Amino acid sequence: MGPYNIPRNVKDEGRILFIFTGKSIIYTTIGGAIGAIFYLMFAAMNIGIIGIIFVIIFALIGFCIGTFKMPDTGAFEFTKKTGGENIDDIILRAIKFKQKKNRIYIYDKKEVTKDE
Repeated sequence: MGPYNIPRNVKDEGRILFIFTGKSIIYTTIGGAIGAIFYLMFAAMNIGIIGIIFVIIFALIGFCIGTFKMPDTGAFEFTKKTGGENIDDIILRAIKFKQKKNRIYIYDKKEVTKDE
């Protein structure tokens, strides 16, 4: 009799500290770095606690962008088209769309028929 592989749940094995995936920790770090810029500005004005709040808020926004998916609801036209996709993929696609100056290229296959 040969070896048998026991199935295991490997869904969360790529997570760090139970909540961070590799992508979400990168986005959290980027958000925290943006918040750190605000912290330095507020620390120069001797109101550093507000800067710390900005760091936390921007890190949380980065975590949400890197972790969550767009809800799949029919309430809005935007969520009908993007439901179930990662938020960072949607943002990157919107940036690329704006860089192309709002042009959409569609391959249109026209059939030529002869009417006799």
